Amino acid sequence: MNVNEIIEKLNLEPHPEGGFFRETYRSELSITPNTLREYKETRNIATVIYFLLKSGQKSAFHRLKTDEFWYYHQGSPLAVYIIHPDGRLQEVTLGNDFSSKQTPQLLLPAGTWFAAKCTEPQSFTLISCSVSPGFDFHDFELAEREELTKEFPAHQKIIRELT
Repeated sequence: MNVNEIIEKLNLEPHPEGGFFRETYRSELSITPNTLREYKETRNIATVIYFLLKSGQKSAFHRLKTDEFWYYHQGSPLAVYIIHPDGRLQEVTLGNDFSSKQTPQLLLPAGTWFAAKCTEPQSFTLISCSVSPGFDFHDFELAEREELTKEFPAHQKIIRELT
C-alpha cells in the first residue's frame, strides 16, 4: 500500500505542524481546572491520534503543556529532535531496528520543544501519539524560528531546518 492509500484509508487530514493526522480517541472522562490548576479549561483525560509524515515534510518545532508519547508503526525511521529546557539537544530515532538503537516508543516531556522528519527519501513514517491530559490547542505552541534560535543559539542549524 502506498502512502496516499494509507492517508485515504486512515482518513488523515493536514496537520498545522506538518504532515497528516486523525484523532482516533478522546476520552469521555474529563478533568476540571479545580483538579489541574495549570489549566484554565476542562481537559479530557486522554487523546490519541495517527500521525504521518512523508519524506520532505517536517513536524515543525512545537511544545505542549502535557506529556506526549509517540509510537512507531511503519515506514521510514523517524528522527525526533528534542530541546530540553536546560538547552540540551537530544536526537532519538523511532523505528524497529533495535540493533541501530531505534526505539518503538518515545516520551516527549511537557515543556520540551520537539520536531521530527523521516530519515529515508521517497518514504513516509506512520506513528500514533497519545497525550494525557488530552490534547487541546490551548496547550500547543508552534515555535517562532527567531525566538527559538535566540533562546538556543547552539541549535540554530536544526531549528532553521525544522521551523
